[in-house]
Amino acid sequence: MYKRILLPTDGSVASQRAIQSGVDFARSIGAEVVAMTATPEFHALTANAEMLEQTRDEYLAASRASGQRLLDQAAAVARDAGVPCTVVQVVSDEPYEAIIATARDKLCDLIVMASHGRRGIKGLLLGSETQKVLVHSAIPVLVHR
Repeated sequence: MYKRILLPTDGSVASQRAIQSGVDFARSIGAEVVAMTATPEFHALTANAEMLEQTRDEYLAASRASGQRLLDQAAAVARDAGVPCTVVQVVSDEPYEAIIATARDKLCDLIVMASHGRRGIKGLLLGSETQKVLVHSAIPVLVHR
């Protein structure tokens, strides 16, 4: 069935639940997991307060550290379940593209990711990385709600 499962995380509670479910599923079928997170690129002109308050190097270091904490959490869930796990941190302004590219590069045959459940105008305006992955990925996607 599935041999390698991609588990993207943004650190949200929904994402943490999806990681737990993805790891449990991987354990049940004897698969390994790849945990990944995407952090935005640095932009000098932005509305993001973190980028405005930091130099490029400070922002990149803080982003790397924050992303590593998320990946360490996911790796700990996998380790506790006895599931082999590799981690990938990507810098990208388009998380859905990073998720699909990572799945392809790491030869994943399933993506398990959270849906935040935004509906109506809020969902339309904010967009959904999960929705974009569903639309653009040739790799199967299991959405955890």
